[in-house]
Amino acid sequence: MVNLSPAMQGSPKTVHGKFKKKLKMPKISGFVRRPRSPKPRVESNPPQTEVIMDFLENLKENRLVEACQQLLLREDQLFGQETMTVEGLVQVCNEDDKDTLQKDYETLLLHLWMAVHTTFSSTPSGEHLEILRSAVETITLLEEKDQQWEGRPEGSSEAPVWRPHQCRLIHDTLLKKMVDSQMRNATVEEDNISVSSVDNLSTSMKREVCRMGKRLKEDILRVARDIRDCYPPDFDVCNLYVRLYHQKFSARLTELARSGLDVDDCNYLLCWVNNYYPNDILKHKDLEGHINMESLGTLLSEKDLTTLEEQYLLQKESKVGTWFSKALSKEEEGWLSGKSPELIDGYCFCPLAIDVIQAVDGAMREARTILGSEAKAQRILRQLDSFLISYKSSLEEFVKRTGENTQAVVKANLVSIEQFRDFIVGREESIPEEIRTSCMSTLADLRDCGYGYFTGPIHEELRVQYHRLWTQAWFTGGQMVLDEILGTLERHMQQFTDLKPICVEELLGRLHMEMMVEYVKRMMKRKMRLKDKEQQEAAATLLAEDSSKLSTYFIEAGSKICWLSEVLPKMAEVVRLQDPGSIQLEIVTLARDFPDLSWRHISALLSLKANLSIADVRSIKESLVENRPTVTTCNTIPPFFSKVPAGRTWNMCRPACICYGRRGYSSQD
Repeated sequence: MVNLSPAMQGSPKTVHGKFKKKLKMPKISGFVRRPRSPKPRVESNPPQTEVIMDFLENLKENRLVEACQQLLLREDQLFGQETMTVEGLVQVCNEDDKDTLQKDYETLLLHLWMAVHTTFSSTPSGEHLEILRSAVETITLLEEKDQQWEGRPEGSSEAPVWRPHQCRLIHDTLLKKMVDSQMRNATVEEDNISVSSVDNLSTSMKREVCRMGKRLKEDILRVARDIRDCYPPDFDVCNLYVRLYHQKFSARLTELARSGLDVDDCNYLLCWVNNYYPNDILKHKDLEGHINMESLGTLLSEKDLTTLEEQYLLQKESKVGTWFSKALSKEEEGWLSGKSPELIDGYCFCPLAIDVIQAVDGAMREARTILGSEAKAQRILRQLDSFLISYKSSLEEFVKRTGENTQAVVKANLVSIEQFRDFIVGREESIPEEIRTSCMSTLADLRDCGYGYFTGPIHEELRVQYHRLWTQAWFTGGQMVLDEILGTLERHMQQFTDLKPICVEELLGRLHMEMMVEYVKRMMKRKMRLKDKEQQEAAATLLAEDSSKLSTYFIEAGSKICWLSEVLPKMAEVVRLQDPGSIQLEIVTLARDFPDLSWRHISALLSLKANLSIADVRSIKESLVENRPTVTTCNTIPPFFSKVPAGRTWNMCRPACICYGRRGYSSQD
């Protein structure tokens, strides 16, 4: 190592200084020392030092989590020092420090509850929500510390006097008080600051319920939209708020329900309970997936709700029944005054059905809204059933009178009857079976009364002509019996030009059915006996011709009962056939197509064939008995032969009758 002289020893700065004093620059002619330019100053931006706030400063800035963490650290330091004594481990704590820490905790809690308490005090802002979020996180930290103290081993030192804080319990209690205050303030709002929809309500009870409901809706929607994000999932804050508001609203509505409400207030309260609250509030799209509706239950107990609903239904039934009675009385006055009904599009018209149906629909819509149930609203339909019974009595009494306007009035009422029937049939699934069955039965009687008023006189005039069917004159063709019948019918049909087409169609269908029944009844009177094959074939031909004439006339006129055209041709085939086996097969086919065909009808039909033996008849009957269970299923053709009266069964020998009787076969089989 080189040894430095004393002059060279020391720090670099010192050494440099020594040399500087000894060295001098020589003077050179013409050389001017340039002034040294100053070195540029480099601005330095040292990293800012984080300002560490103390507890009070954090509180002032609403940094509640940081303030809480400082207190928790002090608590750990204060209660983490232990020493061994004769009694065991004890904490070494300064009492003054403990008192200070307890006061600081109290100050922190005060800030927490202030942050929570202002949840609904103003329109939520980012700063407000951030403070609330900080308060909720602080509550979670304090809860965790409570659990740590509760979970300490046995024999450990005692917890501080402020443990447990129970912040979660206090928080929930505070929320309940806040909800109580929100709902209480809503009920005492002055009219001049209330919303316009409340101003228009007619009673103080309605205004109170409306205010409370609107306050509830606004607050829980605010919770779902803004407040919910300030809480962790385990708080389940949406359900917590909804449950508290539900309980408060329910308690007040129960008081009102038991206070003896008038009809108007009762209806309004039911609207809130059954419609507005469950549908407009709880099913709001912003609450979807955030609340459990099933756990809430109804706002009113079943007993209280039933009492109000019964009050509403009694009032509504009375009102609807009274309206129906007035409408029918007004219509009857017009009938009895001799006034003819108005014509619309050239057809007689009665507004009764339209007015009644609109009233029923309106009452049902209102009932569904107020009661929140289709099933409960259906009770109002009983009034329609009662009305139809009264309507039937009135019309039956009226048609017994003879007046200039009778035909026109009946035509107009046939339109109403069809409209009532369409209404019941169209609502088949929504009308209780008992009410539907009763209404349809009454309407069937009304239709029979109305259409029978016209068909009765027609058949009365045709009765003489009916008597000539299936007689020798008909068989020989000397008289065109069916042509005369259809000519008379056509003349009568001219009077229905002012009857609505849908009613003309029904009238023609009835005449079609009734004339077919009359024709078959005359055929089965046994006034003719076809002795041989030629007579039977001739009769079958006439039968087929008559069937064609009847079907053509009615179908072209507008009858929709097309299946009636199959009756006479099938019977004609039985008359024409000669082979017993073929007849037997045709009888089974006829029974398949017309399940209401009885043995009396078959016996009367076979009696036309004089050359058919008793043994053949017995064989045909046995075949029918054997095959009937398999041929009568899945048949959709309406009854026909059950409308046709038939005489006694064709007499057979006594032993055969006894034999069949023992086997359980009756003459109706």
